[in-house]
Amino acid sequence: MIRNYLIVTASYWGFTLVDGALRMLVLFHFFRLGYTPFTLAFLFLLYEAAGIAANLAGGYFASRFGIPRMLAVGQMLQIAGLLMLSALNPGWGAALSVAWVVVAQGIAGVAKDLTKTASKSAIKATSAEGSGQLFRWVAWFTGSKNAMKGIGFFLGGLLLDLAGFTHALWLMAALLGMVFVAGLLLLPLQLGKAKSSKTIRELFGKSRGVNLLAAARIFMFGARDVWFVVGLPVFLYAYGWKFLQVGAFLAAWTIAYGGVQAIAPSLVSRSTDGLSREVPAARTWAALLAAVPIALAIIMNSTGVGRPDIVLVVGLALFGLPFAVNSSLHSYLILAYAGSEKAAEDVGFYYAANAVGRLLGITLSGVLYQVAGITGCLIGSAVMLLLCSLITFLLPQNADLSTTRPASV
Repeated sequence: MIRNYLIVTASYWGFTLVDGALRMLVLFHFFRLGYTPFTLAFLFLLYEAAGIAANLAGGYFASRFGIPRMLAVGQMLQIAGLLMLSALNPGWGAALSVAWVVVAQGIAGVAKDLTKTASKSAIKATSAEGSGQLFRWVAWFTGSKNAMKGIGFFLGGLLLDLAGFTHALWLMAALLGMVFVAGLLLLPLQLGKAKSSKTIRELFGKSRGVNLLAAARIFMFGARDVWFVVGLPVFLYAYGWKFLQVGAFLAAWTIAYGGVQAIAPSLVSRSTDGLSREVPAARTWAALLAAVPIALAIIMNSTGVGRPDIVLVVGLALFGLPFAVNSSLHSYLILAYAGSEKAAEDVGFYYAANAVGRLLGITLSGVLYQVAGITGCLIGSAVMLLLCSLITFLLPQNADLSTTRPASV
């Protein structure tokens, strides 16, 4: 089992490295061409919107056809999206260029969420020693994945400077092609295959714990992306930061965030039932997280701030600690709440909610920054985190309540 877990983790590392680099390539390339913050946000909308359906479908098909097949499909789609972006013609008009990029990003969004749902479902399928091992494996998987995403952010900025937009995309497609072949050769095709839902009602008939956690996830990740995707990079660039410096900061933040996620089990008091201490911990960390953007918005809006870019960087570095612990706790709790027979479907439903949150955050990131600057983004983040915190207080701590499902029809 541990062999399959390690292979899936390494496969997802390669995918995440490319996905993080792609985010920076697209953002910086089109910002350099003069696109407004709102247009930059628009480029990522289909990427996130496509993920909503992709997560639901990914969970269903992973249960029906096995996790390795869904990993392969996701990787092939990402390669197709990279090659489509590389065919972008500089001579095209703005409208055609935006439409081309949005479609290519939509393909990449489907690819990412199919791959993520399959990969995280594999943890449930390979973990066999109770909630303690499950939390450790989820934390390590999630933390190391985000560290790779951070390296990808740096790599994207570096490749844009050294190789240019098109050649960088070709290099990334070649790397992902090697990951694709390795996964096909090393993973058993039946991994994660289980009984799938027969009706739409059964597919969406989740437990109370899964539904509430999905709702909390919407606002938690919306609260991050409302400043992270467009507002922060554009703000730092406006203060004289170079693309490579912005990419390096985002990389360092994401790597550190991933490192905290990996050690989250040592920061959270554990219980034998896997919920009675973990759920209160999620409530505490959610409240701490909400306080950070509130304080930061007040400071950024006050007079006498000599270097607002440094204040913002330090504040968001502090934001990373409670956000990382919260994210790791949520990633564990969805697997703890998930039913054993249809874990992939539960995970897919949960990450569909995650995609809804990112879509909301990205949209607001462009709009709020254009209307109210970085302070508007921070206020938007604070509001969403307060909603996340309130929902977290409704999460069930009783295993029987969390796993009860409606009858299948």
